[in-house]
Amino acid sequence: MSMPRIAYFPDSFHEVNGVAHTSRNFVAYAERQGLPFLCVRASAGAHTQRCATAQAGELRTLDLRRSALAVRMEKDLRFDPLFWRYGQEMSRQLRTFRPDVIHITGPSELGIFGAYFAWKHGVKLAASWHTNLHEYAARRLAWFSRRLPLESAARLESSVEAGALATIVRFYKQAKVLYAPNAELCAMLEQRTGRPCNLMQRGVDTGLFRPSRRTRGDDGAFVLGYVGRLSIEKNVELLVRVERELAVMGVSGVRLLIVGHGDEEAMLRRELRHADFTGVLRGEALATAYANMDALVFPSHTDTFGNVVLEALASGVPAVVTPDGGPKYIVRDGETGFVVPDEGFAGAIATLAADCVRLKRMRAAARAYALGCSWDAVFDQVVAAYGVERGPAMGTAGNARNGLTA
Repeated sequence: MSMPRIAYFPDSFHEVNGVAHTSRNFVAYAERQGLPFLCVRASAGAHTQRCATAQAGELRTLDLRRSALAVRMEKDLRFDPLFWRYGQEMSRQLRTFRPDVIHITGPSELGIFGAYFAWKHGVKLAASWHTNLHEYAARRLAWFSRRLPLESAARLESSVEAGALATIVRFYKQAKVLYAPNAELCAMLEQRTGRPCNLMQRGVDTGLFRPSRRTRGDDGAFVLGYVGRLSIEKNVELLVRVERELAVMGVSGVRLLIVGHGDEEAMLRRELRHADFTGVLRGEALATAYANMDALVFPSHTDTFGNVVLEALASGVPAVVTPDGGPKYIVRDGETGFVVPDEGFAGAIATLAADCVRLKRMRAAARAYALGCSWDAVFDQVVAAYGVERGPAMGTAGNARNGLTA
């Protein structure tokens, strides 16, 4: 079977976030399927080589270290204004690999270069939307806008969000085919860009994340978990409000298990009375943490999908999420968790804590739902939507036309 040759330029790969998690699984999928695949990605480690390449069959990787002048965007994510110094090396790798499609994940330095090379060499450009950067931009103004009168603050945040969205949409309009993790975002992109948009949801490793990893006995506690960045756009301050409201409601024995790091960690450590902080966890340690929860609380209004929600469900843990963004498409309200506004979180959690029969039923339903999700099914659809196929002879001719011959 002929397969497209894919050059993938992810915003994030080695970090701890949804884009990185999806990107690592895309590479793993390409390896399983024998796809011709080049992954060009950035690294920040001081001990990584400046420019490292690797090849295993038709799977190739190019790791490019960010410079010391890279601007901090998040605790473990940066934007390098000097990334242009790798331009010749990236171009050389692309000429050697001869892709049929270049796939980018956003307006990072990697995404900008991916879009440029697709334009320069006439290669089809695909772009997937993973993060609502326009909403992040508005929420990051909170340190300033909270000092303004309410109406002025609302106008400022709305103006910044609208301007950021318009700029990002112009960037995505360069692509011929688009992807987004939920139907709401797909509809927005199709309307604003005039390009077709396909669903690119997320899968989960149900072998790693499973209820049998639970190590807690009957300790009488109700463990309420949160997994993700501890940052303002994740609405983590709601965790403090929930703990206080549960106490007022007389719900006792609740402990919070906070997995992750970020700028709001100091505030949470100061304000939460019954919480354990693990920092970032990966692999089996993360899977065990999920399984030891009784419910996951995910208060974000900005997430486009919510990988951690799906991982919790796979672990047999019902989730409480907001009616905004992607998580509402994962959780079946009243069956695998609850979809409620901020003011409903404490009530939903109190319901679970008080009704062990309903909690047990939700745990089983959550696991059953997750068993129907797989990464292979997700990426099969992504590759099919590229709309390009090639065999060896066809590929050589095609790339001679678009200028990517070696």
